[in-house]
Amino acid sequence: MTDQPGPTPEQRLPVPREPAEVTPTERFSAPVQAHSVGLSPERAAKIVRQSGNARWVAFLAVTLVTIFVIGYYFYELGIPGIPDSSRLTKEVAAQQVTDVQRGYKLYQANCSRCHGVQGEGGIGPKLNDQAKLLTHLTPQYLATVLTVGGRYVCGNPSSQMLAWLEPKGPLNYREIEELIAFIRAPSSLTYTAIDKTTGAESEAAGWRDESYVMPAGATPVPDCWLQGLPGAGGSPAPSAAASAAPSSAPGATTTLQLTAENTQFDKVTLEAPAGVAFKIQLTNNDAGIPHNVEILRDGVSVWKGAIFNGVQVQTYDVPALAAGKYQFICTVHPNVMKGDLDVK
Repeated sequence: MTDQPGPTPEQRLPVPREPAEVTPTERFSAPVQAHSVGLSPERAAKIVRQSGNARWVAFLAVTLVTIFVIGYYFYELGIPGIPDSSRLTKEVAAQQVTDVQRGYKLYQANCSRCHGVQGEGGIGPKLNDQAKLLTHLTPQYLATVLTVGGRYVCGNPSSQMLAWLEPKGPLNYREIEELIAFIRAPSSLTYTAIDKTTGAESEAAGWRDESYVMPAGATPVPDCWLQGLPGAGGSPAPSAAASAAPSSAPGATTTLQLTAENTQFDKVTLEAPAGVAFKIQLTNNDAGIPHNVEILRDGVSVWKGAIFNGVQVQTYDVPALAAGKYQFICTVHPNVMKGDLDVK
């Protein structure tokens, strides 16, 4: 092999290259129409149409909301000039009927034994009296009596009228309100009454006559219902000796004798003269139990004597009655204390 000389230092240096030609970069450019300063007629018309549609939709929305608000206002509060067109009024009336219906059931279960099925009174005071309902038996008064009991009425700590509001009594505040609603229900309001004997349902009306006006010169209703009853702050009851026997003298008033004992009348038949006033002398031998005499004709009351507690004697003045068949009862115990009265 022949020895060859190596490259010289100059030969080892890199050979300079000529710079390649640089291609200029093309700039991004948008179409000419994108840079237009004004709007085309078509674009402007489209914008106007869109704006008009939006305003129309907004107008319809505002109109619908306004109609709804006005309609709901009249639906809730009623249309002027049209009675009972308010939903709120109808709801109040419906709730009142509900309260009275519930109060009726509470009254029958807890109060009718003493105050009568129709509030006519008995062991306790009469509740359906229009003068009382107008001036005396206010919601506040009834609430107080039901809360603290009968001692509030006559100051009698031994009163049979208990406190009914819990915790002293069995009823809660809502039941007390319903009971008061029933007692003060107007005669224009009707509810469903149930006969205790047969279970039959019937329509009944409230006791309070809203058109009732106290007669001129009427005496105020006493705070204590016992006031005026014999032996309870009123005129004293006549003694048995003073009126023991009926008068038989010519022209004298006929007096019928009747005794109440063991919740029974001693007679079941009585006779009285027709067209002439007469008297009934009732001897109540049931200690602490109230009795009276009421005269009916065909189930309708024609006269009623005051209720009084035993042991006492009460003489009633009965107005003249037409000839016919009558019945006499004790208002407090009509189912067991009754008889026939023959007026002739």
